[in-house]
Parts: sequence; structure tokens; C-alpha cells
Amino acid sequence: MAAPALLAPVAGLVPDVARIAVLRANALGDFIFVLPALDALRSAYPRAEIVLLGAPWHAALWRDRPGPVDRVLVVPAAPGIRAPASGEPDSSMIDFLAAARAERFDLALQLHGGGANSNPLVAALGARVTAGLRAEDAPPLDRWLRYVYYQPEVIRYLEVAALVGAPATTITPALAVTDADRAEARSVLGERERPRVALHPGATDTRRRWPADRFAQVARTLHADGYEVLVTGTAAEQDVVDQVVAAAGVPVRPQVGTLTLGGLIGCYAGCELVVSNDTGPLHLAAAVGTPTVGIFWVGNLITTATALRDRHRPITSWTVHCPVCGVDCTPGIYPHRPGDGDCPHRDSFVTDVPAVEVLEAARELLFG
Repeated sequence: MAAPALLAPVAGLVPDVARIAVLRANALGDFIFVLPALDALRSAYPRAEIVLLGAPWHAALWRDRPGPVDRVLVVPAAPGIRAPASGEPDSSMIDFLAAARAERFDLALQLHGGGANSNPLVAALGARVTAGLRAEDAPPLDRWLRYVYYQPEVIRYLEVAALVGAPATTITPALAVTDADRAEARSVLGERERPRVALHPGATDTRRRWPADRFAQVARTLHADGYEVLVTGTAAEQDVVDQVVAAAGVPVRPQVGTLTLGGLIGCYAGCELVVSNDTGPLHLAAAVGTPTVGIFWVGNLITTATALRDRHRPITSWTVHCPVCGVDCTPGIYPHRPGDGDCPHRDSFVTDVPAVEVLEAARELLFG
């Protein structure tokens, strides 16, 4: 008897598919989670063109990069779809949809969340078959799966791929590292004189930020262990990077605005380890094959942490009440649950994670 397929299809393949649209236009970490679903589509529809409906940064990422995405169409900024990029000119959703319908997509997948805003957009593409997720407030597509908050993101989107006959080929997101990525990292960072590790102390949601002084403690220890320590961050994270650098008390190399996304890929691919909050760069590092130690709030541990432990160590905070007002901030996905999922405060929910636990995990991965 043949072994059952991994996440076997729940519906048949769509016949005569030449072009597939996939909507996923949000942030870096969010995109990493759909890579296995894109791999499943590529395997199930090997001759189809896979067109990502994404943001401007997706177009830059997939330029000359091997992988399951053949082409990127930049979807206009719109509520519930994506925020405008800095300096991006306004563009018309009406014009975008007219051009997208002219593409004559055979299949369109919504891999963008619950679907309140994204399902109408996908339905408007005019594809022969649509599929995706559906929350309570979202209209249905031709083939749909109920959106439930507490589910690993990778599995969530693989289940959508299974709706169109595409079994999973992997549950591990993987992103190719190009010669250009490595060359940019080398031109910015120089050749390694010692093995490198990278720390990423930022996160868009400040509730997911581990204290800067503890990242500094990790930097001191790993520097003493013989590693060159990089501290990466976006322009919006300059302040927290500066705090880590100032508190470390040893030579570390801040990298804010020095690398493009491709250069960051090359940088992480050349590191022995990345220690980070639960944010895009953590998941990027794992996708290029670098071991990681991630600091997670327990709710996000369920949805975004990798299930693999050979090369990755998620360290968990069990805080569920806001440290300022005490509100239960676990998402209230059922009416009888006390948590409302939010409050006005943005103080860190991961301060209870001790530095010794992060360092123990880091050294275990580095030294075995």
C-alpha cells in the first residue's frame, strides 16, 4: 500500500490550468509562511505560471530568484490588503483588477488571512476557480476553509493548497540564496575573520520585543565565546539597535539600513546563528537554513514557530495579561472566552523570558 500523501488533497486538481494567481501582499514573516503552499502548487501544477499578487518588496525579492513564484503583480494598497510603501504613488484598484482579469487566471488562491477584504478582491479577478480561507465576516469563495486563529500558519495555507488538489511536499519554508545575495553581504560586511552570529532586537509590534539589555547580555557572552556579533534592524528599529550596542560593552556591528533584503538574506546565510524576537528576520533566517533562537509570546508560538527542533529553539513567554492594565490579551475566538485579544498598551509581553534560557539554547545550537 502506498504511503498517504502529506496533507493529502481534499478536492481534485483543477483541469487545464495555465496561470495561477496567489494573493499574499503583507509583511516578510507572513510571506515566509506561505512558501510551502507555493511549493505544493508548483509540484501539483508544474506547467502553470504562478503569479504572486504582492507588494513592491515582493517584486524585488523574486527578481532573478529561483523558486515557486514566476512573476509578481503589485496589488494596490488598500484596507485589509496592504499598507502603502514609503513614497509609493497612488494606484487604482479598478485599473489593477481590469488588468488582472485580462490575464485570464484559471485559478486564484486567497492566502491572505480571514478574507473579509481579500475574498472580494480574489473573486473579482475572474478566475475559473477560487479558493481560500473564510472567517465569519467574509464571503465564500468556490472552495473554502474556515479560518480559525489558533493554527500553525504554514499548515493553514497548505490546507488551502489541498483544496485545489495540491498535496504538501514540505512543511519547512525554504528560500533560495543567490550569488547576488552573498556578494552584497560580503561587500558590506567584509570577509569573516571569526564565525558570525546575528541578533535582531526589533519587532513591528513592541509587545513582541525582548528587552534590549538582555540582547546585550547575549551579545557579550557570544563575543566572549569567540563570535563576531552583528545587530540587525530596520530604520524604524534604530533606537533599539542603539540600545543593544550601547549596553553590550563589547565590539558589536550594528547593521541598520546597510543591507537590502537580498543582502540580509546573504548575511543570515553566512551566520552560524540568529537570535531574534518573533518577527520577519527570524523566519527569514530559518528559511535560508540558519539555526535560530526565537523569543515568542505563547499565542504566537502556536501560530508562527517552526515545529522543528534540530536547528531551531523557540523560547516561550507565558504572559497572557497586559502588564499595564491586566486585560487578558489572548484572542477571544469564542464568545465564552474572557480574552478580547487587545488593549491600548504595547508594553512587552516577553520580559519574563530569562537571558540564561536564551543563552543555553544558543550555545547548544553552536556547540552541540
